[in-house]
Amino acid sequence: MASTNGITVRSATRDDLPALTNLVETGFGMRYEERELDHIRELFTVDRALVAVDGDRIVGHTVDREMTFTVPGERTVAASGISAVVVAPTHRRRGILRALYTEQHARTEAEGLPLTAFTASEGTIYGRFGYGTAIVRDFISIDRRRAEFRPTTPDPGGVNIASVEEAAPHIREVYDRWRRLVPGAQQRPEPSWELCFTDPQRYRGGASGLFALVHPDGYALYRRQWQETAEVASVWEFRAVTAEAHIALWRVLLSMDLVTKVEGDISDNDPLPYLLTDPRLVQVTGRRDHLWVRLMDIPAALTARTYQRDLEAVVAVTDPFRAAGGTFALRIRDGLAECEPTTRTPDLELGLDVLGSLYLGQHRARTFAAAHRIQAKDQSILRAFDEAFTTDRDPELGWFF
Repeated sequence: MASTNGITVRSATRDDLPALTNLVETGFGMRYEERELDHIRELFTVDRALVAVDGDRIVGHTVDREMTFTVPGERTVAASGISAVVVAPTHRRRGILRALYTEQHARTEAEGLPLTAFTASEGTIYGRFGYGTAIVRDFISIDRRRAEFRPTTPDPGGVNIASVEEAAPHIREVYDRWRRLVPGAQQRPEPSWELCFTDPQRYRGGASGLFALVHPDGYALYRRQWQETAEVASVWEFRAVTAEAHIALWRVLLSMDLVTKVEGDISDNDPLPYLLTDPRLVQVTGRRDHLWVRLMDIPAALTARTYQRDLEAVVAVTDPFRAAGGTFALRIRDGLAECEPTTRTPDLELGLDVLGSLYLGQHRARTFAAAHRIQAKDQSILRAFDEAFTTDRDPELGWFF
């Protein structure tokens, strides 16, 4: 394959696995457990991996798998989900990441996948490759001892405790119903479930193994940790298909004995704070991107989802990395879009990274315009574009990769 600065990019082989594992562990500062590694190698197979080599030494790596993402309108779209992107610390600033990504994205283009997506460990790198932050989460901490539900908050009940092994079939079924409704959630392959239920020690951060709460329309997986100043329940995965399941699960989580603090993460518009008499108790302790998205084929991606209002606009998109950009006539009627290249004068101009950030409905176009990252011919066009891309439900990542 490609060769640059003495570095060659090629497909990986099974003989590369020991060196690949050491590179990834070095890059991310952790060691895999053997059973965890077996599931990861099933999830991201070596035949989908690319490596950068310097002589006979592997100094860079990326791998992907085809995933099915839900997009606004409860539709689905195929995407390349990229994982384990790493360059050896001995080989920084030699163009290795760009060389790997050039090969990775050429393959995705050849396969005709309209999106690429990944979870990123750093926030300053990927805009130059046309990626934008498409899902963001708020990390929260709640003083359980002071949490009190409003008198008007219903108490649906229906929650039971179960072992994770016992709950596993129900968890799978609820997740599949949930992910069909939520932008950004993915169909979940069996190796991902096995990895979740294996519950490797390094995922625990000194806390217990997983406990399960189940509801007919939801579940919560959480851990317990006995700290010097707090007794913590840390929510690992929370999925609720209905509002009733959401309330019922939080009622149990916020009523557990021998717990002083409940931690977890929620979307921007989660109703949890407004279920309580004191919404300030849901303290945001951090905020982080959960998914980055790049549109590989703008017409295919934009026509795959639905929209909140009619729109007719010419949109110019700049791609700093590949050739996905251009000028497109976007016409939306009754929630459905038509999109095709055009030579007409644009009404709006933006980067491909901004379009990726708007795609699942996490961000508002008007915010990017205020940051001078969208240029609009007039405010009426900007307003219509902004409203068209909004969604009824915040996007959420289904499973981490």
